[in-house]
Amino acid sequence: MKKLTVNDPETHSPDLVAENVERLKALFPELVTEGPDGAAVNVDVLKQLVGDQTVTNADEKYGLNWHGKRRARQLALTPSTGTLRPCPEDSVDWDTTQNLMIEGDNLEVLKLLQKSYAGKVKLIYIDPPYNTGKDFVYPDDFKDNIKNYLELTGQVEGGRTISSNTEASGRFHTNWLNMVLPRLKVARSLLTRDGVILMSIDDKEIANLRTVCDEIFGAENFVAVLVWEKSRKNDAKLMSSGHEYVLVCANSLAFLNERAVKERTRRRLLRWFRHYRPRCDGPECSRRRQPPLYPCAATRAA
Repeated sequence: MKKLTVNDPETHSPDLVAENVERLKALFPELVTEGPDGAAVNVDVLKQLVGDQTVTNADEKYGLNWHGKRRARQLALTPSTGTLRPCPEDSVDWDTTQNLMIEGDNLEVLKLLQKSYAGKVKLIYIDPPYNTGKDFVYPDDFKDNIKNYLELTGQVEGGRTISSNTEASGRFHTNWLNMVLPRLKVARSLLTRDGVILMSIDDKEIANLRTVCDEIFGAENFVAVLVWEKSRKNDAKLMSSGHEYVLVCANSLAFLNERAVKERTRRRLLRWFRHYRPRCDGPECSRRRQPPLYPCAATRAA
């Protein structure tokens, strides 16, 4: 016989509130949302479902909202409390290398890079937690993000309990969104005007990531969602998902398109100049010294 402990569900009375929320969710999925303490019921939606005429659309607006979004924005604007410390003893070719690898909390590192690299980075690739329920999405320490990182990576002892971000937590998407929003906002400040950011993601958060990127970068700067095929496993209960995504956004898609058109024009002119030369009738033809686009006959160079 198994010995029961205080943590076993058999030793606790039923959670009637949680059961009621689950019953409502089964009948009306749109009722249940994520609140500050977990799963919560949207009272306004409940009123609409029962025909309550006191509900108005005064507060309705397009966008993605969740608990902690305002704080996540503020976190992106909070100055970093850390500094970058060189480690020559752990490096290779310290005096000659042109590469740089930084270990630390990615939000703090992005903030520190702003001073030297704001508006200078052409390409950023990020691979955030996919929020599968097994990977850990930790809450940012608003006052000391560096201490938070060191505790979670086991480099200092602070008594913090590390657990995965499971769907049972009731804040499954909320925790992930609060993690990713400030990092994307700071990352954009590093991009050049023609810079591009690529983000790997899977099915669980692709929709939320696209909406957050539309808010941060602007929907007009969305480039594409790339689909790449990964190795397949025949252990799915219903269907085997054999692909993931790479979301691509530009800092300024209009400027990027303008640069692309100019570059294509430049290459065409170079090809024309290499393979063709102007030909005019008569030795004194004034067209001989005109640029290649002057409207005169052309003959292929030997």
